[in-house]
Amino acid sequence: MMAQFFNINADNPQPRLIQQAVDILKRGGVIVYPTDSCYALGCHIGDKESAMRLLSVRGLDTGHDLTLICRDLSELGRYAQVDNAQFRYLKARTPGAYTFILRGTREVPKRLLHKKHDTIGLRVPDHPIVQALLAELGEPILSSTLLLMGEDVPLTEPWEIRERLEHLIDLVIDGGACGLTPTTVIDLTTDTPVVLRYGKGEVTDAED
Repeated sequence: MMAQFFNINADNPQPRLIQQAVDILKRGGVIVYPTDSCYALGCHIGDKESAMRLLSVRGLDTGHDLTLICRDLSELGRYAQVDNAQFRYLKARTPGAYTFILRGTREVPKRLLHKKHDTIGLRVPDHPIVQALLAELGEPILSSTLLLMGEDVPLTEPWEIRERLEHLIDLVIDGGACGLTPTTVIDLTTDTPVVLRYGKGEVTDAED
């Protein structure tokens, strides 16, 4: 098996290629796609085997938490329990380079929730290619930053991604070079937001 390679325009994604990429996801494929922070690995939310493949590409075990990439706040609200205060907080920061930890709803497959806390990471990226994929797919993409085992920074050059992963995944979407800084991770399950990881998304002093 060798990965397909699509050059997709980051400003104006070609609908035909977006549709083909979504077909690959629906058939159980693992893809690499650009986001507003780094390149990411993605697969279908309902496909356990694809999720296992995604984790094995990164050299991670099944206990590692993955993230749901959502199109907008209303989709995020289907998969996470969001109260009024959390909604206002999310609205001010989406779309953007943040991952939010929230309690999952019954829409989230049980195997994806944190074992102890029933939480899940969710994010709404600000990137035309991701938005086009999500609009065509109609549900979140299960995802993880493209950071390989033993490496300090994510892969960011599409040609290198293709070279190193072409026998392990099904598709590389080349949307141009991405950044090296992952998302800022914010836990919203406590009374006040807690920053778990400082990344690309800016945080104010009140959140420190």
